[in-house]
Amino acid sequence: MSFFLAVDAGGTKTDYLLADDTQVLARVRTGTIKRMRTNTGTAATNLDSALSQLSSMTGISMSQVTRTCIGTAGETVPLVTDWLRASFKDRVAGELMLLGDVEIALDAAFPGQPGVLIVAGTGSNIAGRSPAGRLFGVGEWGPALADQGSGHKIGQEALRALFLATDEGRTSLLLSAILDFWQLESQEQIIEYANRLPAPDFSRLTALVLDCANQGDEVAQSVLHREGEDLAYLVRLIMRRLQLESAKEFKDKSWVPSLAFAGSIMGKVPPVRQALIAAVQREFPGVIALDGVVDPIIGALWPLMF
Repeated sequence: MSFFLAVDAGGTKTDYLLADDTQVLARVRTGTIKRMRTNTGTAATNLDSALSQLSSMTGISMSQVTRTCIGTAGETVPLVTDWLRASFKDRVAGELMLLGDVEIALDAAFPGQPGVLIVAGTGSNIAGRSPAGRLFGVGEWGPALADQGSGHKIGQEALRALFLATDEGRTSLLLSAILDFWQLESQEQIIEYANRLPAPDFSRLTALVLDCANQGDEVAQSVLHREGEDLAYLVRLIMRRLQLESAKEFKDKSWVPSLAFAGSIMGKVPPVRQALIAAVQREFPGVIALDGVVDPIIGALWPLMF
């Protein structure tokens, strides 16, 4: 009997799934173990808690694990990968595969098949697989350089839009919502709080931006629409690349990859997803966008078992 450990290490949470040759045995969730998002002590505590829970729930020791697959954003960043490799080597037996979070989500949506997967949660990135199996990615440059359509970018851009609206003499529900959320008393205090080091977690503002947008606030609505369109631009880039690959590989210039989605923004912030799909359809009218969001951890399990 073989045992497989699948891990989806996100920016705010980490999912773990333990399976054998035939079935899923247990699944747990802890805080993040991604070193770009937390310190070493917290990451180690979260990891130890998850592995202990899995063993308690199944009676399976981590020394019995045959293979582990970890999907994470920043899989090319040494701070992330070095810690993950060392920490799992110390705690879990067997082989270790380290893949991008978009790649495992792509396999959850299209197991071994062509398609485009858009992930937008705390951060964002996009992956596509050509009909011949070649992988391409765009946008995975981190919060300072990319993360279009992500929770981080929505929160940050909402603050910028709020202060631009102030300069323009417009009002926005975002002001009172942010003051309440951050427990501040004035707009001047927002300036100080938003510019502090280390910076606050801007992604936590996403829910209130959506709430203000749903109440008809034009500033909040424009932020969500713009982030969806910015993310759609990256989607169109990768779709063009995949079409070129299809034309080279199979002489098929008409093939259009389907779209699938993962992450909290794609699942819980409809205006971003709607703006993205509409922008992509303007260039690719026949594109199919799958309903709902995929469960990325299933994609981390797939390469272990097949």
